[in-house]
Amino acid sequence: MRRKSFSNITVREITEDCGLNRNTFYYHFEDINDLLKWTLEQEAIDVVKHFDLMSDYEEAVRFVMNYIEENEKLLNNICNSLGQGELKRFFFNDLYGITSSVIDKTIQQMELSIPSDYRDFLSRFYTEAFAGLLMDGITNPTLRNNDKNILYISLVIRSSLPPLLSDYAAQQKAEKEE
Repeated sequence: MRRKSFSNITVREITEDCGLNRNTFYYHFEDINDLLKWTLEQEAIDVVKHFDLMSDYEEAVRFVMNYIEENEKLLNNICNSLGQGELKRFFFNDLYGITSSVIDKTIQQMELSIPSDYRDFLSRFYTEAFAGLLMDGITNPTLRNNDKNILYISLVIRSSLPPLLSDYAAQQKAEKEE
């Protein structure tokens, strides 16, 4: 992708550059998009999953933002080839699991009983926001102020998630008592 657009890369070029045959490629990947997804997961998303997201989420966010900054050309190439929506879908699918984990751990720490549909709603809500911020950082570098964004994300998580969960639990309890 340093030499040409992602949409113009062929499986043949990849296998020749790596010294592999096409069958080996297709044994591991369905297509080039599958390889791209795996690459992004290996380089960024899987690394973030190893953070203790309850105490180190600021470092996890910093890692992702630094990854975007260091791989700006590559990510813009992907964005231009596949479109912003497709790249955002890559981010969304992987970030959803991370966001769900933070929400579930917060629920456990607060010792609440929250139904899965509300947990799913919150996971989708926060993931959509985070994926959008990441896309903004890729497509508009002037919006990329890592320190400020990390501060803002931390404030949003700390100040909104626990009250949302508490309020929902209180509302459910009040409805049962009626």
